Amino acid sequence: MNLASIRIITANINDLIKFYECVTETQLIRYTPEFAELHSKSATLAIGSTKTLQAFGGKKVAEAAHNQSAIIEFRVEDVEKDYERLADYLKNDIVQKPTTLPWGNKSFLFRDPDGNLVNLFTPVTKEAIKKFDGETN
Repeated sequence: MNLASIRIITANINDLIKFYECVTETQLIRYTPEFAELHSKSATLAIGSTKTLQAFGGKKVAEAAHNQSAIIEFRVEDVEKDYERLADYLKNDIVQKPTTLPWGNKSFLFRDPDGNLVNLFTPVTKEAIKKFDGETN
């Protein structure tokens, strides 16, 4: 089994698409006015409007902007550079400036327009680099 994607349900699809395009410097593929995807080498981040819930049985299936348990994570080349690039854009949505965590990743946490927690991280210790790359530098 392979994780294929994570989907965010939002009432503000245009704002969320614009936000993730800015953060990732990647244009999302917009399949319909109500659904878009950001593809990476390892997984896909899908963004669907609340209108897409009808296909799954209605509004009671998921509720937009109520996540309090998941973190959307992106491995980046240099988290410090991304922090510098995004700090003004994110302003009051920054949760934690780049900090090296006990498991060896330097992590930058912030919230998207719906309040979802987002983590940009770079492995910085030998162990963390080996975990992600299978080698030590």
